[in-house]
Amino acid sequence: MAPLHRLALQLNSARAWIALGVLAPIGMLAVSGLMLLDLRRDAWDKAEQTSRNLLQVLERDIARNIEMYDLSIRAAVDNLRTPGLADMAPALRQLILFDRAATARDMGVMIVIDEHGEIIADIDAIPPRKGNYVDREYFQIHQARAGLGLHIGQPIISRLTGERMLPFSRRINKPDGTFGGVVLGSVKLSYFTRLFSEIDLGHGGAINLYLRDGTRIMRHPYAEADIGVNIASTQTFQGFVRDASGSFVHISARDGIERHYTYTRVGGLPLILNVALSTNAIEAEWRAKAIVIGGIVLVLCSLTIVLSLLFGRELRRREAMQSELERLSLTDALTGLPNRRAFEEAFTRASGGGRRSGKPLSLLIVDADHFKRFNDRYGHQIGDEVLQGLARRLSASVHRPHDLVCRVGGEEFAILLPDTDQAGALRIAEKVHAEVSTLAIGSAGIGAGAVTVSIGLASGVPDGGATTALTDLYRLADGALYEAKAGGRNQTRCAKEPDAPAGSQKRPLQVVRGS
Repeated sequence: MAPLHRLALQLNSARAWIALGVLAPIGMLAVSGLMLLDLRRDAWDKAEQTSRNLLQVLERDIARNIEMYDLSIRAAVDNLRTPGLADMAPALRQLILFDRAATARDMGVMIVIDEHGEIIADIDAIPPRKGNYVDREYFQIHQARAGLGLHIGQPIISRLTGERMLPFSRRINKPDGTFGGVVLGSVKLSYFTRLFSEIDLGHGGAINLYLRDGTRIMRHPYAEADIGVNIASTQTFQGFVRDASGSFVHISARDGIERHYTYTRVGGLPLILNVALSTNAIEAEWRAKAIVIGGIVLVLCSLTIVLSLLFGRELRRREAMQSELERLSLTDALTGLPNRRAFEEAFTRASGGGRRSGKPLSLLIVDADHFKRFNDRYGHQIGDEVLQGLARRLSASVHRPHDLVCRVGGEEFAILLPDTDQAGALRIAEKVHAEVSTLAIGSAGIGAGAVTVSIGLASGVPDGGATTALTDLYRLADGALYEAKAGGRNQTRCAKEPDAPAGSQKRPLQVVRGS
């Protein structure tokens, strides 16, 4: 009967009712959650695969066409070396220069420019159309750099046709190796518009083609204002240049839409192509299913949720009270600093970390000089303000997250400095003196400099039990504090390593020799 009696008592307890009220909806939520996660994963996998397939098709098409244009440009550069070319009739010279030039629907202009920037041959006109291109970026780059090879420039508006084009160029060298001009070929941006517009990426989707320097060549859906814009400084583009290919999710700097970006470099060219799908579009179908499944689960869970909420609210109230009590147990009520208990816990953690890393641990014991005089002269209320002011100044003296300022009792404070040697701790001590020298209590007429502190400093490498290490380090710092008091106060003294008796075992804390 005893086991049955215990079971009856458990069933009558609040905890048992909470468990019964929560387990059923939790079970249903867990099952539906797993289903929804699996469906969501499928949606993302599908989007990833679709993006990669599209990217592969687009990249191959672009690389193949650029290779064709480059072969045409190379052929023109080679044909310029034909003997007697300059003396031939214009029509024959044009035929020889461009005999291997590709013809395509979206092929732009193809011209030969001399070293002065003038057109000397034109695939579409005899005699060649007039124009000077010495100011063009591609001309200046080839003029300055020999051996550059194929250069893909920034999108331009052709001076011959007025259309937007992407220029490709190669340098012409004279027999002596000096700059002899440029062979320019170009592709109309309408090629990319037509290529990209055949693909439906859903609402918020986009395809982008960039130069390696961050200049946007083309975007689908097309917007004139996007062409030629440089986005090299954005986090999105920095993700594109990090690897040759890959994918990530990021919020677009252009329109604030979160997208899944799949990207790759186009062949060995300084071009980056990406397919971007809106995360909302990716999850749209999944979200609709999630709403239906979630609604069914919600109806089922609502049958037990009321009782669970009642007990849960009470439990949350109790947990909040316990958390507040825990916080108060680790906090000094007057100064708001961590108290001695918090200090001891922090020291245990820091000591353990020091033993693993072999790095030193430093402790400053800070004591207000002649504090009793402030209490006797101004009263305990002003004394409390002095302590509060000291707490603020000490806190302002340290900046690392793992450094800890505590009030360990009365007018005594401790500053725990993990991964800090004696020299570093001395700098903190100097900062403490400087901060305390600015402390003033206007309501009592206590000016800056009236309040001073004495500091005892000890540093060491934890090498044993944490409790013993704390006792040793605190004792050494406390001894140094008394030396600072005896030496006239308002100063810092460092603990000295005590002489170890013969045959004694190694100390749990290796003390750094003080000055």
